[in-house]
Amino acid sequence: MKTLLYAFLSILLVAGIAVVALQGSSDWTVGEVSRTPEARFAELPDYPFAANYSDVLGYRLHYVDEGPRDAPPILLLHGQPSWSYLYRHMIPLLTAAGHRVIAPDLVGFGKSDKPTHQGDYTYQMHVDVMAAFVEDLELNDITYFGQDWGGLIGLRIVAEAPDRYARIMISNTGLPAAGGVPGWIGYPLFRLAVWWEGTVEQLGPSADGFSFARWVAYARTSSDFDMANLFQTATTRELSPAELAGYAAPFVGEEHLAGARVFPYLVPSQLRENDRVMREFYARWDKPFLTAFGDADPVTAGGDKIWQEQVPGAADQPHVTIEGGNHFIQEDRPERLVELMLAFIARG
Repeated sequence: MKTLLYAFLSILLVAGIAVVALQGSSDWTVGEVSRTPEARFAELPDYPFAANYSDVLGYRLHYVDEGPRDAPPILLLHGQPSWSYLYRHMIPLLTAAGHRVIAPDLVGFGKSDKPTHQGDYTYQMHVDVMAAFVEDLELNDITYFGQDWGGLIGLRIVAEAPDRYARIMISNTGLPAAGGVPGWIGYPLFRLAVWWEGTVEQLGPSADGFSFARWVAYARTSSDFDMANLFQTATTRELSPAELAGYAAPFVGEEHLAGARVFPYLVPSQLRENDRVMREFYARWDKPFLTAFGDADPVTAGGDKIWQEQVPGAADQPHVTIEGGNHFIQEDRPERLVELMLAFIARG
């Protein structure tokens, strides 16, 4: 009997150590970086914007900054594996309406510094860097828009400095959160599921449909990360070869791909912290909050309801489901997004 008891306690101890050890880290250090040659960005279609750079917490960040400097800023945050090129059709429309538009490239993407090792990327690093970027530019009265990881990061930086933000608009994104036991075991179990997948060279339908763990394993381990196919399968309209080349431009070789490869692996890495932000911050956010999700995005379908139901500032807002909007909705319906955003701002 004692032997069984000791064995059971040993299993619990090992399991407890594993749960703690496999949590997402909140610590990070500046990693060795590479920079994409400027020649890669020459003559990109519909991307005439001047390059701006800011040194933030040890990394050089690139950002687009268009429109009158004295106008209240609109902050556009992209996700994985895109960059500010994603907003090329929206920026001119917003500046033509008299707005200042800022679209940074996250660390590891676009023209920004790219740490060369996957281990140098953490969720918290991206939050810290983008929060410092906003502070460095001394932005206030911000209209924030985020999609994909632009939401996972942006929704956190708003919570860190809410006085800088006037309103929030999101599309096809969310804030993965869990409290209690699920918050503790969620990421360790997810990491084990990805490990179980092993090396994945090709994505195909699993027996039970789409497998997020398999997609994550593919992103991290495949020998050929097919950027063009990824974007084309996540948009409704057909992108031209030149446009697909624009998305591939930042990634010359593996030394540039670490961020794009590891981002999906980090999605559930701060479940407990995000749960705290949802409970302590967004449950009380009473400034305007608008959702405009696409009707053709299989990744975030239904995620808009969480915000509509839980955020006070989302009450009585004209939330929209945009027809013909796949995951990269900025490619499919840029004019509609701008129309909604301008009306959102005009309502005050």
